[in-house]
Parts: sequence; structure tokens; C-alpha cells
Amino acid sequence: MTPAHRREAADAPATATVVEFRGGSAMIPASRDVVQGFVARLREAGVDMADTFLDSARLVASELVTNALRHAPGPCRLVLTLVEDAVEIAVSDSGEGFPAFLPGDPLRIGRHGLEIVTRLCDEVVTRPHATGKTVCARLPLR
Repeated sequence: MTPAHRREAADAPATATVVEFRGGSAMIPASRDVVQGFVARLREAGVDMADTFLDSARLVASELVTNALRHAPGPCRLVLTLVEDAVEIAVSDSGEGFPAFLPGDPLRIGRHGLEIVTRLCDEVVTRPHATGKTVCARLPLR
């Protein structure tokens, strides 16, 4: 069983991708693979980015998808979009609760995902919708 269904066409532009995950822990590494393919398409299209961008983007997507898996019932959607000098990484899920942005605490074991995401990204916002929420993180290319 595949953990995701890609909604983009084979000839889709390099600037966006949408993937629906059905659930289960396999969607976490699958999200990293989706990001890797997206970044490869951006590079092929001549988009300039920092050498560390791929690793940062994979980490951000993985953390957001992990939170959706842990805190929301049902499937989630990963949307990657090139927006000016950044990539917006958006994860939608059906959970009613909003993410808790905890202050940094080096003694806390676990629950550092959003702390990592907010350090790497210029902006992180949560947008509610009728069937849950979308967490959007804007990761600069440079």
C-alpha cells in the first residue's frame, strides 16, 4: 500500500506539489521523499538555493507531518509551493487542536519539533478551516 497519492500531473510546473497522505507512520519518510523530488525539480528549473536548503526542507516537512500523525485523526495533505524567495511547506489535517509552541527547554525530552521549525523558518502560522487546520511554514531559499 502506498502512503500517499500525488495530485500533480506529470508535466506540472516545478513551483508546486500536493500530496495526500492516507495515514500511518510511513507518511513521515514519504514526506521527506516528496520534498526531495520537489527540490530537485526546483534546481532543474534554475531556482537558486542554499546548499543546506534540502536538509532543512526535509526536516520541516517531516516535523509538520509527524505532528499531524500524532495529534490529528485521519489523513493529511502536504503542499509545497515556491513563493518568491522561499518555499511554503503546508500540512493540513483534520485535528481540532492547534499546535503548542513551547519555549525552548534543553532539559525537555521530545516535543521540540515546532521549536525546530520556528528556528528554520521565517514564518509559521496555523490557519483553521471547517474540518481541521493547516500549519504553514515559510522556509527561505537562502
